[in-house]
Amino acid sequence: MPQHTRPNVLLVVADQMRRDALGLNRPAFVHTPHLDQLAREGVNFTRAYSACPSCIAARASLMTGLRHENHGFTGYDANPEWRYSTTLAGTLAQAGYHTQCVGKMHVEPARNVMGFHNVVLHDGFLHDKRRKHRDPMEYDDYLPDLRRELGPGADICDCGLGCNGYAMRAWTWDERLHPTAWVTSKSIEFLRRRDPTKPFFLKTSYHRPHSPLDPPPSYLAMYEGRPIPPPLAGDWTEGLATYVNPENPIPEDAHSRERARRAYCALVSQIDYELNRLFVELGDLRLWDDTLVVFMADHGDMLFDHDLVRKGVPFESAAGIPLVVHLPRSLREGRSGVVDERLAEIRDVFPTICDVCGIAPPDGLDGRSLFAAGQGHDVIHGEHPGGSLSNQWLTDGREKYCWFSQTGRELLFDLAEDPQELHDLSVERADRTALWRDRLVEELAWRPEGYVENGALRAGRPTRSSQAWAGVGRAPSASRRG
Repeated sequence: MPQHTRPNVLLVVADQMRRDALGLNRPAFVHTPHLDQLAREGVNFTRAYSACPSCIAARASLMTGLRHENHGFTGYDANPEWRYSTTLAGTLAQAGYHTQCVGKMHVEPARNVMGFHNVVLHDGFLHDKRRKHRDPMEYDDYLPDLRRELGPGADICDCGLGCNGYAMRAWTWDERLHPTAWVTSKSIEFLRRRDPTKPFFLKTSYHRPHSPLDPPPSYLAMYEGRPIPPPLAGDWTEGLATYVNPENPIPEDAHSRERARRAYCALVSQIDYELNRLFVELGDLRLWDDTLVVFMADHGDMLFDHDLVRKGVPFESAAGIPLVVHLPRSLREGRSGVVDERLAEIRDVFPTICDVCGIAPPDGLDGRSLFAAGQGHDVIHGEHPGGSLSNQWLTDGREKYCWFSQTGRELLFDLAEDPQELHDLSVERADRTALWRDRLVEELAWRPEGYVENGALRAGRPTRSSQAWAGVGRAPSASRRG
């Protein structure tokens, strides 16, 4: 029996999982029976967002509890070293937790533990790390394990798939060797070897359903003959660029795109079933009733919706994330089977965990506990650089305004009436567009990029994926914004 009073914490992070890839949120799409059960017994936040929907910026928000302007990453930049004095893992460690991460961190340097006592690392296939380090042990723990099983020549992308592509091929080796199964097994190993005199904080961080699209055959078979919805097609997509990379060609024919979508769904289902392995272990160890479980993603994937792929854009398929909080049994009354439509953002996870665990959150966090009375966001501001798709956006959960900072193009969506963003209302509702434009001017007026000039948005200004203050603290003029 536990010799402590604080709840244990299991934080599960899936990489590139859309909000509607939680089966409960869109039943015709993905099969996730175990996560659906978790949501039915917990709180399902159906308006949760990733303000900067790509890996590095989103994970900085998770680990620091700060807005992107304040932690310094506004997009994907693998170069700056992470030097944050306050982190989620460090805060829980100081409060007496035994802390462990298994799986993806995506920090610099790769072995930066960010306050965890230990990290069993697998960030996926990262070109920058492979070019920097000759020995895989310096940046990955999965690949050495794979080579011990299959031989010294084995590699992560031996199926022939690109690490950001939409070609698919079923996993060719034993299912237990798949990265998703490996992360689960290593998480279970920690649970069996943890310090039982302390509460634990375990971050189980899956690289999938991020590409490569390589589900084991048993999960791919779940979707044989199962209809899945076709990609969404808005009336505003003409003229938008899309992701181009010769290493990862984007299929254009409907058949190949459907195969990619089925493979993505299969990878999500694999995570769902693997999580049940973890949940069963928590039950067998008599830890389930005393454990806070948070399930989330860092961002989504367009997956051919509106003829786009990957992330980094402001649309629901990329910026919307699943977020489920399943409380310990003693705290569950009134918070079970709840669908919460308040705005939530990744930075809120840090203070929420502190709140549930009875830990005073560190000063200066931008996130807000999702369970504190009167807390919540009126508006979320997001952004991401990316050539002609570089964007700034605002939403209050009912409307969303998008401004593409290189072209000046604007989009306005009525999320209450059009949650799939099929119709652009920026011209039809010019007064609302003007109102949101003024709000964005106020939001960006201080920014050094020069997005605002003479009180108006200025298109064509250079964008940055990380700011001068990245990894060293807050932007000095940004602390007033909530």
